[in-house]
Order: sequence, then structure tokens, then C-alpha cells
Amino acid sequence: MTQSEVSARLEQEGWRQHKPRGFTGLVGPLWSRADPELLSFGLVTDERHLNPAGIVHGGLLTTLLDQVLSTAAWQVTGQLPCVTIQLDAQFVSPVKAGVFLAAHAEVVKRTREIVFVRGELSISDALVMTGSAVLKVLHSADGK
Repeated sequence: MTQSEVSARLEQEGWRQHKPRGFTGLVGPLWSRADPELLSFGLVTDERHLNPAGIVHGGLLTTLLDQVLSTAAWQVTGQLPCVTIQLDAQFVSPVKAGVFLAAHAEVVKRTREIVFVRGELSISDALVMTGSAVLKVLHSADGK
């Protein structure tokens, strides 16, 4: 399937393409879809994402997981910046180039200072990675 065919299929399924700035922009473009109770991001894997063993690098998977978890925290705090203070990840199965990797997150609990989030990465319905994060809410521009 060509890149344009993949893009057309994703758009038909309600996904929207983003080209984020900063570090996350280096791994994208990212796709997003707003489900009622679950934040979803996605990424079409390619040769850039592979490690020397020929499978998608765990660092890319962890980056995508952290992005979806931190965005879920950002949304639930009314778009206050949040920083990851703990990230746990479990790699379940390898990922090859040329697949659409979906990331989903849900907020478990929010306090004034901390947000607890869990999520997973999957290809279709096949689980690839699970994880959770604890994020600190930054209430001001100076990071406090």
C-alpha cells in the first residue's frame, strides 16, 4: 500500500495527521483521533524507526507511549503543561516497518499536582506495549 493510500484509509477512519514541533516531530508525522473516553495517537512505521535487528526501536515505542500519556494529562488539566516523573513500559511484541501503530491513553486519577495515566500501543487489535506514567502538573511558566 502506498503512503497516500495509507493516509486516505486513515482519514476515512477518522484519523487526522499532525506534524508536531520539537522532538516528537522527528518521529512523525503523528496521527490523532478523538474517541469519547480515550485519547488516540498513531504512527506509520518505516525504515527510519528500525534498530539494527530490523525491528522498530524500543525508544520510538517509548516516545510514542510517553507522547500519548502526557497529552492525556495535558487535556485533563485544562492544557496545563505536565512533565513525566515516572514512566513504566512493558514491551509485549516486536513491531516491523510499514504498519500503523496506534497508541491509546486514559487518565486513571488526577490530583491538583499529579496525574496518573495508563496506555497501550497496538497494531490492529494486537497488543505491542503497555505502560503507565505519573506526571507532575506545572501551574506556572517557571515550572512550579
